[in-house]
Formats: sequence, structure tokens, C-alpha cells
Amino acid sequence: MEKLDLKYPSCPIRNILSRFSDKWSLLILCVLYTKKMRYSEIRKMIPDISQKMLTNTLKKLEEYQLVKREAYAEIPPRVEYSITETGISLMPAIQMLIDWAEENFEKIVKAN
Repeated sequence: MEKLDLKYPSCPIRNILSRFSDKWSLLILCVLYTKKMRYSEIRKMIPDISQKMLTNTLKKLEEYQLVKREAYAEIPPRVEYSITETGISLMPAIQMLIDWAEENFEKIVKAN
């Protein structure tokens, strides 16, 4: 579990954003927002993510209750991932960030 920022234990920005502000979490949440998916489907949607990183990120998002993992007792076994209600409630803010990024992409890239 992500530890609290001990310097600022009551700061929601530091202690919440750190849980999904890495390179892959937002992409995975966006992909799962469209529908339930199996691991291999997520991998196809985000082809540049490594198997290890996808596994670790899914576990982390599940731990933070943003993603739900559902295993079915079938042969062969089947596992599906979906976004939780908490994750869904985050999506409007993520969509605003996506919109801002699309609108300002050229300006930001040219600044380098």
C-alpha cells in the first residue's frame, strides 16, 4: 500500500494523486472505463506496457479500489478487470485533464 506522505499526512493532493499519477494508471483506467476486459485485451489496448508493469499496476489499482478483479471458476480460468464506482467517479476529472492535454499539447511540447 502507498504510504502517507509523512511530512504532509493530511494533504489529499499528495496522498491521493500519488496513487494513480504514474505513467500507466491513468491509461489503464481510461481503457477499463469503456468495458470489462481480460488481461490480454488491456495489453492489446496499451501495447507499450510490459507484462510486469501491467500486472503491478493492476494490483495497485485494485488495492486502491479503483479497479476490480473478478476471477471465474471455469476451465480454463478466466479473469476480468473492470473499473469500480470509485474509479468511475474519478473519470470526469481525468477527462478534463485529457481535454486540457489535447488543447495544450503543441504549446507544451514546443516549450522544450
